[in-house]
Amino acid sequence: MVDRNLLREFDISDEELEALIPADAELESGLGASSHFEIGGILNGRVVEVVGDQVVVDVGYKSEGLVALNEWEENEKPPGQGDEVIVELEGMDDETGEIILSHRKAVRRKAWENVIAKYHEGDVVKGRVTKKIKGGLLVDIGVNVFLPASQVDIRRPSDIADYIEQEIECMILKIDESRRNIVVSRRKMIEELRAKQKEKLLAEIEVHQVRMGTVKNIADFGAFVDLGGIDGLLHITDMSWGRVSHPSELFNVGDEVTVRVLKYNAETERVSLGLKQMMEDPWNHAEESYPPGKKIRGKVVSLTDYGAFVEMEQGVEGLIHVSEMSWKKPKHPSKVLEIGQEVECVVLDVDAKAKRISLGLKQLEPDPWTLFTQKYNPGDIIRGKVRSVTDYGVF
Repeated sequence: MVDRNLLREFDISDEELEALIPADAELESGLGASSHFEIGGILNGRVVEVVGDQVVVDVGYKSEGLVALNEWEENEKPPGQGDEVIVELEGMDDETGEIILSHRKAVRRKAWENVIAKYHEGDVVKGRVTKKIKGGLLVDIGVNVFLPASQVDIRRPSDIADYIEQEIECMILKIDESRRNIVVSRRKMIEELRAKQKEKLLAEIEVHQVRMGTVKNIADFGAFVDLGGIDGLLHITDMSWGRVSHPSELFNVGDEVTVRVLKYNAETERVSLGLKQMMEDPWNHAEESYPPGKKIRGKVVSLTDYGAFVEMEQGVEGLIHVSEMSWKKPKHPSKVLEIGQEVECVVLDVDAKAKRISLGLKQLEPDPWTLFTQKYNPGDIIRGKVRSVTDYGVF
């Protein structure tokens, strides 16, 4: 019988147990070893002929037996005259002497015997998920075995039906030979694998170390990366030297990523990771790349009351102060520029240590005061339009 206390350790309910492999429920249990003409025994037979939906099989008894043609599965070769087949002797009709045979039961029993001879409790097996049933999934490892929904993963998936037709690995929790039932767990296998990976990781992880990981979860503040037994946090500020509005701009769950270990606390097992630290800080060469007077192109990434921030390369931004946008000072930067606009400007000043670059837009046009002094001299008579009148004069 199944050890129910053991199964409850793995959160397998009685309801899930009742759902075990209904496809094999019709198989009889407790059959002894097969022998010639023993009820429940497996016999080798030869197909005499196929008549309609019946297969006539000779097993060496005084009369031949009939097997329904639909007992051959779609993936099996259809029976033909002279073919060797295996059948199970289900019984005999005392009045007619006719023997009752089953090909399906023989195939299933053979498969069952092969599986229990090959695998034991605790073994990891691989199989294809064939269908969803009440309480879990059926997995074909040679015979159908039961994978409870609670044992599909460490975190129960939203729909276990997504696993149908997938090849998965599971650990055998219990083999019940009397009922021909096998219960498996993918969660238990993953937990044991992660425990081994964690032990190995804890023995070798160090600050500044470069490691490979898989993005496991994404939050507004960062991404959790599975390093193999331990999850590390890749904070949004350590993802890129440039601006990142949300981690989903750079990552999807399941992405492989190479990161650097920034901090590690052995007691709490907390790990802080960095991606931008895998690349050189672009500000290291800012003074050489952006000398004063150089014309550059960039994209407006932010607007404030006092100016516009322009990104020249990933991680390097400069500020066009509102006073440097036009020779006629605008009321607000949005009157001149908009976010996302490509703009050409002039480098005015660079302070790489403070990570600050001052840019100018009006410097691309001639200074109107210079043009005025070149055009007029003191004493010249000029015409103009009155713009405003004050107590002290007229502009």
